[in-house]
Amino acid sequence: MGNDISFPRQQARTQRFTVGAPRTFAVSSDGGRVFFLRSATATSRANGLWELNTSTGVERLLADPATLLSDPEDLPAEEKARRERTRESGAGIVGYSLSQDASVAAFALSGRLFAADLVNGSARELPTGGGVVDPRVDPTGQRVAYVTRGTLRVVELDSGEDYAVAVPDGEDVTFGLAEFIAAEEMSRYRGYWWEPGGKRLIAARVNNAPVQRWYIADPANPGTAATEIAYPAAGTTNATVSLHVVSLDGTFVPVLLDFDYLNDVHWSSGGAPLITTQTRDQRTRTIYSLAPDTGAVTEIAVETDPTWLEVTDGAPAWTPDGRLVRIVGSGDEYALQVGDDVLTSGLQVRRVLDIANDSILVAASADDPTQTHVYSVGETVERLSTEDGVHSAIRGGDTVVLVSATLDRFGARVKAGEHEIESWAETPVLKASPRMLTLGERNLRAALLLPTGHVPGTKLPVLMDPYGGPHAQRVVSAQNAFLASQWLADQGFAVIVADGRGTPGRGLAWERAIAYDFAGATLEDQVDALQAAAAVEPDLDLTRVAIRGWSYGGYLSALAVLRRPDVFHAGIAGAPVTDWRLYDTHYTERYLGHPDDKPEVYDSNSLIADADKLSRPLMIIHGLADDNVVAAHTLRLSNALLAAGRPHTVLPLSGVTHMTPQEQVAENLLLLQVEFLKQSLS
Repeated sequence: MGNDISFPRQQARTQRFTVGAPRTFAVSSDGGRVFFLRSATATSRANGLWELNTSTGVERLLADPATLLSDPEDLPAEEKARRERTRESGAGIVGYSLSQDASVAAFALSGRLFAADLVNGSARELPTGGGVVDPRVDPTGQRVAYVTRGTLRVVELDSGEDYAVAVPDGEDVTFGLAEFIAAEEMSRYRGYWWEPGGKRLIAARVNNAPVQRWYIADPANPGTAATEIAYPAAGTTNATVSLHVVSLDGTFVPVLLDFDYLNDVHWSSGGAPLITTQTRDQRTRTIYSLAPDTGAVTEIAVETDPTWLEVTDGAPAWTPDGRLVRIVGSGDEYALQVGDDVLTSGLQVRRVLDIANDSILVAASADDPTQTHVYSVGETVERLSTEDGVHSAIRGGDTVVLVSATLDRFGARVKAGEHEIESWAETPVLKASPRMLTLGERNLRAALLLPTGHVPGTKLPVLMDPYGGPHAQRVVSAQNAFLASQWLADQGFAVIVADGRGTPGRGLAWERAIAYDFAGATLEDQVDALQAAAAVEPDLDLTRVAIRGWSYGGYLSALAVLRRPDVFHAGIAGAPVTDWRLYDTHYTERYLGHPDDKPEVYDSNSLIADADKLSRPLMIIHGLADDNVVAAHTLRLSNALLAAGRPHTVLPLSGVTHMTPQEQVAENLLLLQVEFLKQSLS
């Protein structure tokens, strides 16, 4: 790495400094081996499968994509879509599954199926017809299931026999894949689940026929046909999802259950399969147990909330001895409940990490929402992470793999028992120095970043750099979270990153304060954070304030200059939602209700009608290949602005999706933004 490399280029080349860092951990049940993915260098995106021996600390490469794959990577369309939903930017092995005894792993490379013998460290390709998506070895390690072209298939490891177990019965039908809404909004990226004994699977049948079709064109290549997508916009029809118990001989047992949303399926030795569903208004969640022989279900828990219920990660699930694990609302807290007992108090439980009979690992926040710690919950509650920061974990036997990020250290430290797994990620060419603040009457969490070497007494233009919307948090006690903001500060700005109402980690009331009021609550909190920060840092020049953001942050930026030009003097809106009727069902209806029931809410929270209010410089950036926030959002706002005679800048990104732009685009994109901001605030 040359010393003259720019931060924007370095950040793009290293996929935000994740390339070369260990990721995607699993631990053998005896705790003796830790498995993980890591690329060969700090700039190679191709991940290999590695093992750490927890007794010796020795690392071993089990599967190397460089030796297994000689041709350039060629992904099936279904895998490209899955990676877009998971925001996966890596290459090589990006996911794997283990048998229960950790003797076999399965993974896909370039749409081809591979199995690794984890005892002798060898890997081999299994013959298939190609197009392999989401392979998963059965718990007994005898066979691997995978999806190709919407068909769920199984390969026997001993004989190599490859056969279909669930074949689509219509052009728009798939078996074993998560539908768009599940993957984009529920973090459910899979559509089939193995029985612990490896003889049957539960498979989701998805019928996309009822979903409206949109078309994503590539204007830079007019000879290329537009891509057709099934996009369930707010108020329109979702895909029809049903479940079936599928035996290896192809026998189907339909699950006798109708539902609006399938949140998750859990099948373990702890009890009968669990199925968790939501109603369309997301105010009721029901947990069922399934009798797989008959397809009959039994209701075992019903949860309701007058506003909405969050989809929880890692639960509901069984303990090995058959107790139901849930994350429930307890007063204003997200609490861990096992059976009938609520086991946590004073914590906001974010997700369940591991379940054993004697203890359950959770990630949770206490008084400081910028920090997430790992707790072991059993007869007592013990915090396992000791440093201030953001932590997660996975466990096998007595081995806990702790992944820890802090404000004063670049990257994440991964400790597996007494051993640290090495990271080969590049060190950034800059170090972020955020000043963590608690601001205003609502105790808004914020970070203030000043230019490196800033001389007190020098007034600085201010750049608000939020996400600011629900379900995501920017202000966290981790160095890497502020690297891009520090680079922006070093261009001559005081940068403020603020989390307002709706962001996680502060309880149910805080999250629900944005119900039916995106525009009011989230914008008001950015204004309050700005003014409160200026009260503690006199070098902030409130006569020169800009705001930039991406996705919801892009919406918030456009909203700010349209509705509060007295506060914000310029804005950059990246991939903004401008009309919430164009965004998807599960996300939008959770917060704003159904558009047929609350049209006035959609009108008051969308931006198109505000076009004639624009009096400040506005740059709008959008990837034309975006299938999450489609480019129509930007084009409709731009058209309305033009009709109102309001000058503005539109920067279309050809071939770019909702994810981070390519390396060659990223540097100039940031430089153009800085130039726009400097000119606008001069």
